[in-house]
Amino acid sequence: MVTETIYLDNNATTPMLPAVCEAMAPYWTENFGNPASAHALGRRARRALEDARDQTAALLGADADEVLFTSGATEANNLALFGLAGSPPGHLLASPIEHPSGTEPLRRLEKLGFAVNLLPVDRQGIVCGDALSALLRPETRLVSVMRVNHETGAMQPVQELVGRLKGRAAFHCDAVQAVGKIPVHFHDLGVTTLSLSAHKFHGPKGIGALLVRRQTSLQAQIWGGHQQQGRRPGTEAVALAVGLATALDLCHRQRPQRTEHVLSLRRRFLERLRATASPVIPNGPEETSRGDFATSVPHTLNLSFPGCRADALLMNLDLAGVACSTGSACSSGSLLPSPVLQAMCVPEDVLHSAMRFSLSFLLEEEKIIEAARRIAQIVRRLRTTGTK
Repeated sequence: MVTETIYLDNNATTPMLPAVCEAMAPYWTENFGNPASAHALGRRARRALEDARDQTAALLGADADEVLFTSGATEANNLALFGLAGSPPGHLLASPIEHPSGTEPLRRLEKLGFAVNLLPVDRQGIVCGDALSALLRPETRLVSVMRVNHETGAMQPVQELVGRLKGRAAFHCDAVQAVGKIPVHFHDLGVTTLSLSAHKFHGPKGIGALLVRRQTSLQAQIWGGHQQQGRRPGTEAVALAVGLATALDLCHRQRPQRTEHVLSLRRRFLERLRATASPVIPNGPEETSRGDFATSVPHTLNLSFPGCRADALLMNLDLAGVACSTGSACSSGSLLPSPVLQAMCVPEDVLHSAMRFSLSFLLEEEKIIEAARRIAQIVRRLRTTGTK
């Protein structure tokens, strides 16, 4: 009998909702025109594209001309980091817990001649504001700190960090794991640029956006067209843009119900694991005594199971039909310890037994209970057999 897979890897990607597919469908077929064309088909496509841009901007607290559609968050992060940094020399600051699509461009910029310093995080994985003030230099060009961490769910104090800059440098915010989960208001955050990706909130793969504050000097990284103010040229993917805007609108309208359901799933999941697979050690901010999440999103649980090796646990969970991960999907092929948890200075047995479980409002309660049962069974077996 084939074991039904229980999907607990929603930070990697989410299933696209039927309503999103339905909204996109006409732009694959009858409304297939190039939005740059002057004829009727082109104008129809242009209207759909600009409607999607307007809707995206309104939902994220931005102006329509501040929205650049990209192929996803990796492109958006690269465009922001290279486009804001300019030419070396110069000084850049970033958190050590950024996604690989942020850390790899920073390494490249360092090789090109930029000085790069990392901002320390505390044991909860939250960036220290005082460190930003201490490390800021006259030659600092750019600060990059994500809004929500992809491995622990820790929310970063972006608005506070921007305030400490006092306009002395640009600020890029990777909001990929925030958009669709918590309210995100571009202008209120005060950042220079902000990236997002549709497939993280039940939209299509292959589309994301970079929000760029008006009057920002952003160097294009590709050339060959006039589209999107010349900052991101190329024929826009109209159907995908419609899909992004539709998925974002659904998130906005359904957020309270979705969040309440995910909160319930998280509590039940953690309660079952603590009862049947202890010790279970959460990595990152915990739920407060008031029952809220002031410093994390409830969708992400990073849990360590001391006495188990993460790679063995991952393989056995996959065989048991539980889809989860040991960290970022972009680095899941690596057996190296998580840089995020290393930056948090977690103990070795915690570091090497950490798993990421990421939840969705589509998950049913009986499935999360069954997932906890399968996980506990495997954890107990690995501890007994000494697979460490």
